[in-house]
Amino acid sequence: MSSAVKEPQVFAAPPPRAEGVLRRLAMRKPRPALVLALGNDILGDDGVAFHAARLLRAEFPDSVQVVETGEAGLPLLDHLEPYGRALILDAAATGKCPPGTILRWDREDFRRCVAPSQHSAGLPHVLELAERLGMAFPAELQVICMEVSDPTLFRETLTEEARQALPAMVRSAREILNGWGCRG
Repeated sequence: MSSAVKEPQVFAAPPPRAEGVLRRLAMRKPRPALVLALGNDILGDDGVAFHAARLLRAEFPDSVQVVETGEAGLPLLDHLEPYGRALILDAAATGKCPPGTILRWDREDFRRCVAPSQHSAGLPHVLELAERLGMAFPAELQVICMEVSDPTLFRETLTEEARQALPAMVRSAREILNGWGCRG
């Protein structure tokens, strides 16, 4: 019996199976940026983000994935996780600005927000949970909201204030998307 120590096998190239996986990964197109529109289109101005998202979908058909949802809180993780960049569009009723005012926040603004939501996990809580779980969450996150007067009125159309401010909301979103290299 020989007591020779067997030398470990060294590969100059990845094993054939791993090579195929690496080739497929290299050929995969990067995920486009996400535009996530939040709201409810039967509550009038609460659906303003959907109107903006539809215009952006037509303008950026190949470089932006547009999702419209009425969900909030933790279900947003499913929408956000696969993307490196996400732009969230929504309506806001802060009462601090006139209706039609465009508000912008980034990821860092939500780290400083500590007020709990009474109804569901807010974006700060979703962000914190994603980090704690080690989830792939957008490194770049921007939020654009339009101040609205009453997002609870049942109606399928926008108020005059929201309709007039819609181009400014789309323009703000376009600036962010162009800054990320998204092209129409």
